[in-house]
Amino acid sequence: MFNVGISRSLRKRLLIGISSLAVLPSAVFAQEVPASGSEERAVRKEEIIVTARSLGRENEEALPVQVLAGDELAHRRQGGLGETLAGLPGVHLDNFGGGASRPVIRGQTVPRIEILTDGANLFDVSSVSPDHAITTDPLLLDAIEVQRGPAAVRYGGNALNGAINLIDSKVPRAVPEGNMSGAAEVRYGTGDEEKTVVGRVTAGLGQFAVHAEGSRRVSEDYDVPNGFGSDKLRDSFADGTSYSLGASWITSRGYIGGAYTRQDSHYGLPGHSHANGVCHLHAPQLHCEAHGSIIDPFEGIDDSHTAAIDLRSERVDVRADYEDLLPGVERARLRLSYTDYQHDEVDGDALFSRFGNEVYDARLELTHAPLLGFTGTLGAQYTDGKFSGLNYSDAHLGGTTNRYDSESAAIFLSERRSFGAVDVEVGGRYEWRKSSATYPSFEEAIGISPELLQLFDPSIQALLNNLYQSEHVIPKAQHDLFSLSGSANWSLGRGFSVALSLARSERAPGVRELYAGGNNLATNSFEVGLLRTALLGSGFSSNPSDIKETAQSVDLTFRKVGGALQFEVGLFYQDIDDYVFARFLQEEAETGVPHRLLLYTAADARFLGIDGQISYQFTPSSTVTVFGDYVDAKLKDDSDELPRIPPGRLGARYEGRWGSLSADAEVYRTFAQEKFASYETRTGGYNIANATIAYRLPIDSEKSVEFYLRGTNLTNELAFAHTSFAKDQSPLRGRNVAIGMRHQF
Repeated sequence: MFNVGISRSLRKRLLIGISSLAVLPSAVFAQEVPASGSEERAVRKEEIIVTARSLGRENEEALPVQVLAGDELAHRRQGGLGETLAGLPGVHLDNFGGGASRPVIRGQTVPRIEILTDGANLFDVSSVSPDHAITTDPLLLDAIEVQRGPAAVRYGGNALNGAINLIDSKVPRAVPEGNMSGAAEVRYGTGDEEKTVVGRVTAGLGQFAVHAEGSRRVSEDYDVPNGFGSDKLRDSFADGTSYSLGASWITSRGYIGGAYTRQDSHYGLPGHSHANGVCHLHAPQLHCEAHGSIIDPFEGIDDSHTAAIDLRSERVDVRADYEDLLPGVERARLRLSYTDYQHDEVDGDALFSRFGNEVYDARLELTHAPLLGFTGTLGAQYTDGKFSGLNYSDAHLGGTTNRYDSESAAIFLSERRSFGAVDVEVGGRYEWRKSSATYPSFEEAIGISPELLQLFDPSIQALLNNLYQSEHVIPKAQHDLFSLSGSANWSLGRGFSVALSLARSERAPGVRELYAGGNNLATNSFEVGLLRTALLGSGFSSNPSDIKETAQSVDLTFRKVGGALQFEVGLFYQDIDDYVFARFLQEEAETGVPHRLLLYTAADARFLGIDGQISYQFTPSSTVTVFGDYVDAKLKDDSDELPRIPPGRLGARYEGRWGSLSADAEVYRTFAQEKFASYETRTGGYNIANATIAYRLPIDSEKSVEFYLRGTNLTNELAFAHTSFAKDQSPLRGRNVAIGMRHQF
């Protein structure tokens, strides 16, 4: 399994192997692991455990997995996860100013990639709209694992295209040596006047360890090249505070602990406009003018005010990992979480929308001892959630929000066995999921206008309002999802290997894809979901409530580890039945700001591409890496193109280490996107140059201070991300230089 623990002996081998990779330098918060032993296991320094490897595996993962940690993570990280990971092979970003950025893996972002925190699903509302931030703080992470390729067997259909696992220390896994460890960092960025402070400490009290950490980041509107029309991107500011308190009871066989995490964020929405808040349907046409009882909910609100999101996320985690807990069970892993998320969307002093998400989640995995040569993991997961805020944009008028309930249960199994030089793994996951929607009124549920409803007799109106909860009016979605995968990894000797992975994955549509029925002002569109086609009139057929995506995937990965030459290159192909996407129907520009009518629909599609990197160590201190990626996506039976598919990219990086001094420089070309959907425009190519120089000053064997200087987009190139919904209103950052100092003790 993707997040199954690792035996002690294999743990050592993996740590040694990771440190040898040029792209995976040692982590600033990770320390060496002493020789195994029950007493030493309970009291030691924390180590980064690569949870993307399966128990008992001595070779690499069949699918490409990259770990961003240590110096590279510290230098790359930004306020958002997408910006932090952008530039890794196969990873682009979907940006919305300085506050919200989502990673795009092999052409897809959430909800087709799963974001995890130490193997547990991260629940926010980032999949609902691109202006919603992913609730993590990269400043507090030890490492980030990025798997490219389907991980649906491990984490469900939302991992159709990959998974990102965020590794942190908020629940201690061990008592630190000397009963105390920690780190601190300060940094300043010139391009947005970023001011950041980060601190963390872990203390040991006998068999108990307690942990506290926090960060504060304040940044103003970021610089953009003058070619955009101004030297600052208005409303691209982002302020954020995060903190976590955790504790664990640690024994020679494992640990159990918990943590409370709070994140607050206030960030701007560049180019946001309420001009199209008046847009509504005259089925099947979009109309953007007030008349009769249809009023403009934002009349009198000046778009010159700052539009922003105020976000609050609270989360409680319980984590446990134990070895030899029961006879025949080699390892047990438990992940429990409760998430209470809310954000307000404001314009000036007016609250116009509020999103909420309350989720309970439980995940248990049991890894059995070798049986008939097989090592495997049996697991179960249960999730219950309540979401609100979709289609809700009149909070300032006293409007009532809709509510969407979801519940899912899943069981999964993976088994692995080695046949000489070939490791074979098979796995399956079966999931039951159901969703329902509650609307405040009948007219909103079916999209009928209030003035038309008034034409009915009052008794008929009352009857309709009593019946509006009927499944025929608001269909309940039910899905039985089955995902199956098989892989083989063949070690060819001298560090060479080739891996083949085959997968059949099923994904249920998300809440917006199912139930959208109103304006999304972040994307200037009126969206209609799969189960709400009645809004468009009788000319549009309804979709079955159990519609789902089914993807057949083939991944071929070539690797070479150890020695001067190292590489990892992946080829992939996906054939997807009933691929859900927003199809363009109409554009209306009565308000002066174009507004699109989009209908979520299902059509067959295919994706193919290549990504990876090749590095060569010319001297003990110098390594050169060439990296790149390319995705080709196509709707099989349609003349249109899929929207927001990233263009190809090719680049090179130099890394040098000379004692306490280190430096790197990279240049990459993102090519123009010539294939785009009918409501998109061509996106030009651009070149990006980045460089870092750092000096580590050792204080003693356990303490050090590092000073670093990192410059991004050094040529100040005007660049637009084709993957972004807000491409034209939110260019990428201009030139920025970050100055930082890190201290470890």
